[in-house]
Amino acid sequence: MSKVQKLIFIVPLAILAMVVFIAVGGKIVLDLWNWLLPSLFGWHEITFWQALGILVLCRILFGGRGWHGVGRSNFRRRMKERYGHMTPEERQQFRQRMCDRFGFGPSTVASKG
Repeated sequence: MSKVQKLIFIVPLAILAMVVFIAVGGKIVLDLWNWLLPSLFGWHEITFWQALGILVLCRILFGGRGWHGVGRSNFRRRMKERYGHMTPEERQQFRQRMCDRFGFGPSTVASKG
């Protein structure tokens, strides 16, 4: 399958997944709001579109900039620079600490592949 054929298949699925994700998120906000806030605080029930607005507002206020990959790229670059300046002994110690702390590391990933 060529790259163009993969894109023709993946792009509509990605768009559909985003629409479903937004709809489900809006429905969850709508149900939670209408279940909790009117009975707790006497506030009015909201519509689906108001729920989507709240979801977008929360994303703007609390979600940061962009998706998850934006902040990570800087972290990965810095870690790559630090790793590049280590001696072979320091690299081995680093791998061992990662394996001990998190149960995985470059040494275990390489042995599985």
